[in-house]
Amino acid sequence: MTTLPRELDLLIVPRWIVPVVPHGQVLEDHALAVHQGRIVGILPVASANALNPRERRDLPDHVLIPGLINAHGHAAMTLFRGLADDLPLMTWLTDHIWPAEGRWVNADFVRLGTELAIAEMLRGGTTCFSDMYFFPDVAAAAAADAGIRAQLCFPVIDNPIPGARDAAEAIAKGLRLRDEMRHNDLISVAFGPHAPYTVGDETLSRIRTLADELDMPIHMHIHETAGEVADAVAQSGVRPLRRLQQLGLLSPRLQAVHATEINDEDLELLVEYGVQLIHCPESNLKLASGMMPVQRLLESGLNVALGTDGAASNNDLDMLGEMRTAAMLAKIVSGAPTALDAHSALRMATLAGAQALGLDEETGSIEIGKAADLTAIDLSGLAQQPLYHPVSQLLYTCNASQVSDVWVAGRSKLRDGQLVGIDTQSILQQARSLAELIAKGDTHES
Repeated sequence: MTTLPRELDLLIVPRWIVPVVPHGQVLEDHALAVHQGRIVGILPVASANALNPRERRDLPDHVLIPGLINAHGHAAMTLFRGLADDLPLMTWLTDHIWPAEGRWVNADFVRLGTELAIAEMLRGGTTCFSDMYFFPDVAAAAAADAGIRAQLCFPVIDNPIPGARDAAEAIAKGLRLRDEMRHNDLISVAFGPHAPYTVGDETLSRIRTLADELDMPIHMHIHETAGEVADAVAQSGVRPLRRLQQLGLLSPRLQAVHATEINDEDLELLVEYGVQLIHCPESNLKLASGMMPVQRLLESGLNVALGTDGAASNNDLDMLGEMRTAAMLAKIVSGAPTALDAHSALRMATLAGAQALGLDEETGSIEIGKAADLTAIDLSGLAQQPLYHPVSQLLYTCNASQVSDVWVAGRSKLRDGQLVGIDTQSILQQARSLAELIAKGDTHES
């Protein structure tokens, strides 16, 4: 008690606190003290009652968890949500998404789509997201204005993309963004080479050199489908992960997204180099891309984070739903109902995500000294009763609609289910108007 400030900014008093560290712990009748954006105390309610906070938030039916971390997505693709469903990955991309992007994506599109995504994610308890999409400077500005934590992965492809004529310009603009954001506590920047099949050796080697010099993460779709791997072997004689190893890209800074096709050779490489894995189960299921062997990866000591992917292929950004899908998919893939238990799934959506993004010293768990990135979930509803184990109930019965309160760095972003400081009506009106134009130009038959 003597180490706490005399006047706290915020005292949160929930029914349960699940700090994630130590693993499996559930605290009841405890309060969380927040001051100047950081967690400064976790203490029994009886002791907390003696404190004098500027604000006290009593949440008697709620579980307080670390803010959820969406470790992979394409935020502005919210504006393509539902445009081309029920199609295989390459058909979806080449016949619908890439043509739509070529026609519609510009800075204004990215700003609006990112704002829509951020509003959806904050409403669902996500306090940090990783984004790989065009005009990353615009997305970074939207994230900074909203006060949400984000990793912006500037996309690099060996062809012209919206906002960059070639890979060299994409890299130059991305590094400029990194310099501009280096003093922003909420925004980090990473290389975002799209995939092994869209980026050549020369570009990848340059990215590796720069990432090594600047100690920057590399975020990349890798082994997303069996077809991708088979094509790579036919063209080069090696699987994509082996090629990346030969180019020097494998390291703990590499964030490998999807990784549905992992054989023994791949697993050895992942373990040897400590690569970060990012699992997007709902997108992979919807596109029939494949299934990451999550339990096997975890048992091998690898870090596996969780992402939604873009809303054009999911179709929501609900990390609670993603967490439940990941847990159930891990069980059927491994053949073990004990695989990815509730506490492990929660860790995947919080601390594992922070670790994958290199942010685990700042966020991802409720620990003294860390940023107060927090999510409160109401467990009083009909679907949550009776309640024996709050974390199990959180995993298997909750979705974004049960999230009541969200804080990022101690600042309230959602209160009683209502977004703070975001004009949702304006976002919705603009999104609907644009969607009418996009729909007129799309030939997909639903």
